[in-house]
Amino acid sequence: MRIIAGACGGRRLHAPKSSKIRPTIDKVREAVFSIISEHVPDARVLDLFAGTGAMGLEALSRRAKFCCFVDNGAEALRLVRENISLCDAGDRSRILQGTVASTIRRLESEKELFDIVFLDPPYGQGYVEKTIQIVGAVARPGALLVSEQHVKDAQRPILDPAWQKDRERRYGDTLIVIYSRLALFR
Repeated sequence: MRIIAGACGGRRLHAPKSSKIRPTIDKVREAVFSIISEHVPDARVLDLFAGTGAMGLEALSRRAKFCCFVDNGAEALRLVRENISLCDAGDRSRILQGTVASTIRRLESEKELFDIVFLDPPYGQGYVEKTIQIVGAVARPGALLVSEQHVKDAQRPILDPAWQKDRERRYGDTLIVIYSRLALFR
């Protein structure tokens, strides 16, 4: 696992030792960033279910201004810290431990807003739908939400009218869906 492009391009990241963390593979990350590349420079990024931090670090490598990494697992938090250090991105990063719901409430109370949200939860547990219902509280109008999910999970409808599906790409059993936050919300 490595950073694909930008200031840290080619840098190898620490990978998980357990199967509890499922990092986004390089091929999928590269495809995502080719789609959203024009939105990354100077963006404030929120990396939910951060795992190794690869998505947020890829954004920072490609000139995002700031990334907040969120995870609840001890191994994930350790990996995120190590990988931030490898990329010398500590001054542009924040790590929060907790559930996504409690962290979003915290960020909302701090009046934090983000331009890009990465959402890569455990498959098959309904986290995509639940998170989309609440993440608008910390997303700027026009923000992008990049969701990674199992193709079987994609059958569940997204019920929040503030988010519009822009693109969908399938990579094996992985489905990447990109939503944009409509400007009339928020």
